[in-house]
Amino acid sequence: MSIWLRHYGNVPKSLNYPQISLYESIRQSCLKYGDQIAFTYFGNTITYAKLLYYIDKFAVYLKEIGIDQKSTVSLILPTCPQAVIAFYAINKIGAIASFIHPLSSEEEIANYLNISNSEFAITLDLFVNKVLSIKDKTPLKNIMQTSISTFMPFFLKTAYNVFKRPKKIVDLTFESAIKHSNILIDIKPQQKAFDTAVILYSGGTTGKPKGIELSNFNLIANGTQISAWANLNQEDKILAILPIFHGFGLSVCINAVLMGGAQAILVPNFDLEKVIKLIKKEKPTFLVGVPTLYKALLDSKDFQKMNLSFLKGAFSGADTLPEHIKKDFDSLVSKSGSNAKLREGYGLTEAVTAIAAMPLDKYKPNSIGIPFPDMKLKIVDPVLLNELKPNELGEICINGPCVMKGYLNNPQETEKVLKMHNDGQIWLHTGDLGYMDEEGFFYFKQRLKRMIKVSGMNVYPTEIENVLSSHENVKFSCAIGVKDEYKMHKIKAFIELKNPDVNKDQLKKELIDLCKKHLNVWSVPYDIEFMQLPRTKLGKIDYKLLEEKENARINENN
Repeated sequence: MSIWLRHYGNVPKSLNYPQISLYESIRQSCLKYGDQIAFTYFGNTITYAKLLYYIDKFAVYLKEIGIDQKSTVSLILPTCPQAVIAFYAINKIGAIASFIHPLSSEEEIANYLNISNSEFAITLDLFVNKVLSIKDKTPLKNIMQTSISTFMPFFLKTAYNVFKRPKKIVDLTFESAIKHSNILIDIKPQQKAFDTAVILYSGGTTGKPKGIELSNFNLIANGTQISAWANLNQEDKILAILPIFHGFGLSVCINAVLMGGAQAILVPNFDLEKVIKLIKKEKPTFLVGVPTLYKALLDSKDFQKMNLSFLKGAFSGADTLPEHIKKDFDSLVSKSGSNAKLREGYGLTEAVTAIAAMPLDKYKPNSIGIPFPDMKLKIVDPVLLNELKPNELGEICINGPCVMKGYLNNPQETEKVLKMHNDGQIWLHTGDLGYMDEEGFFYFKQRLKRMIKVSGMNVYPTEIENVLSSHENVKFSCAIGVKDEYKMHKIKAFIELKNPDVNKDQLKKELIDLCKKHLNVWSVPYDIEFMQLPRTKLGKIDYKLLEEKENARINENN
């Protein structure tokens, strides 16, 4: 027996995962909870019954324009009702959904579209021109646009459309599709449990983008586990501030919520003042976010004054939670009369998202908690693959129903992370170093692979360095993560020049503009320093030394 099971309390040690499609699972919830609110959006509410109505209507439209089991549809959308509706409608007709961050660079979007072989994309009118500009470099045949205002309340929607809404750019619109499709046409769900339901993106082991294939079974299992772990019910509300294009947001804030009959408060973009007003108005029972969110809340005087007695729990993921943030948050919540504690979890997109967390009734400092029902974690020697004893440092490996099918059309990278062990089971190698204590609680120490977390998003230094090194006057470049109180890390670049006799202020601006053109916003350096780069004994650029010196300098100045 896994030693962590003794800490489960009222959580079942094993759960039932119906082998059906994701659409069928959500349909069951919609029929069961009918008139209850599925989600709130800018104050407007949509019931479970209405959600199913929209899903079925949009599925009819997709079927009529030729989207089928051979199709992949890319959703280049923030967390909004259209993204939720389209996701389940795509699943119903048997197609695969591919989520892309709408703030990705043009090059990144083109790369994701090519990886997934998407012929159809849905995006906001705000981003249509960006997608149109790379259409010819991709398999795209059709682009559909929609507005962030579509599901807003009447007066807010009217005001937005008068003052902010962009003009119609492409012929296909989500609004027209919903309006004119025939709900009476019966479409039988086409996906099976182990078919690929969604493609999300990660750097895998090298930092190069890879499509992660997640099945219906993966998503249903993870949603069921999260719902059981938090004991979600019809009285619960979760602030869905984590983006739907991130595994954390999709599984925790959408799938798990809808499977548990709870309510999601959809937040399409982070605005601290608006988020605090939402928390005050809607009184969510659970907060789920990255450490950046909790740091921003704690720094707000409005949040500090708020009565938080409605909170049942708060979870942090996607990045290491600094202990001072946890202590400050717990202290603030306690003063409001709530017993809720900020708990750290652990997971990665290759296993959907969170697969371990601290139990609601226990806490161990610096621990990422214990595995969810039916998930197994173990610590192995990264080379020999033998399981290590408690408190021995090794690689964290994962086994269970949430582990991905693999990287899309990339068997070589898949084989690097999905390995058969002596027990005859397939284990996901996370590339993370950690250990397990004598009671079965796990601890994360550092990453084996060179990757930086900025506001919970993965940033790969090699991608930044490739862009910087494309400049004609850059001899060598090195990007590092610098500790930041708000973002947890931010990016700084160091450059060794071919010709040092240049206007360095002008060159710095050129290089940052170059990064803005080719990289996402999290990967753009906040500063660039020109210097002779240090080397290791093997002649490689010593990025660790740069990290140590830069962070030490920042600590001295604080």
